[in-house]
Amino acid sequence: MKIAVFGAAGWLGRAILSNLTGRHEVRALDLSPEVWEYGNDLDGEWNEGEKTYGNIVDFKFVDQGVEGMDAVIHAAVHVSQKPGDYGVEDDLPYLVNLKGLRNVLESSREHNLRRVVHIGSCQVVHPAGRFFDADTRRPDGSLYAVTKRLQEEMCRQYHEAFELPIIVLRPCSIVDSKLGIDKSRNKLGREGVQRNISWVCRHDLAEACRLSAENRDIGFEILHTVGTLEAEATCNVRKSRELLGLKYRGDLDQYG
Repeated sequence: MKIAVFGAAGWLGRAILSNLTGRHEVRALDLSPEVWEYGNDLDGEWNEGEKTYGNIVDFKFVDQGVEGMDAVIHAAVHVSQKPGDYGVEDDLPYLVNLKGLRNVLESSREHNLRRVVHIGSCQVVHPAGRFFDADTRRPDGSLYAVTKRLQEEMCRQYHEAFELPIIVLRPCSIVDSKLGIDKSRNKLGREGVQRNISWVCRHDLAEACRLSAENRDIGFEILHTVGTLEAEATCNVRKSRELLGLKYRGDLDQYG
């Protein structure tokens, strides 16, 4: 297959590229050459496919990236450490998270792609004690949460209106069980970040992305992707095993 990966230079994107390499033809899309520097010391240089640079807010860039592809994995998200990030005056979350995704969905529809895989986000344990199935939405109200919640609805709408095949994956805390670090490069374990129910290894999540891209049976589905066994009691992570054939291999128990 020919697969376009948006947000390819990121924490998860790099793991997705590693998972796809040698299996599929990949077009890696991200903002600029500079964004690759963050992960090069962890993952090394990636030169196994085509790299394309541009802003996901620009439909022309997105459309050129999607053209000729069979599937899209959308892992791009607005991330910044600047003061005011995701504040009331910050327009970038709307532009990147919502307009960017809409560009990907619209282009995928126009090019009649076989599959769109979107990386969503959700809690693993509902604050009111409800089980998180595909129809139970995240209840928090931060700007990040609102944009991620609206992304899910956008995906639902595109499937219902145009029958675009979409799988939404819901991770929470994405760590690297091989390197023993989280996204901020904090150590995992007793001397660092304590293991919790919401963890998933980024390499397992990348495997879920590939299996979702390859799947031909699912029209639309929303799946929690969590690497801890106890999460099956609080969210629909079991369906990711059953529907995708996903095996969670990350050893999270070694960190407590």
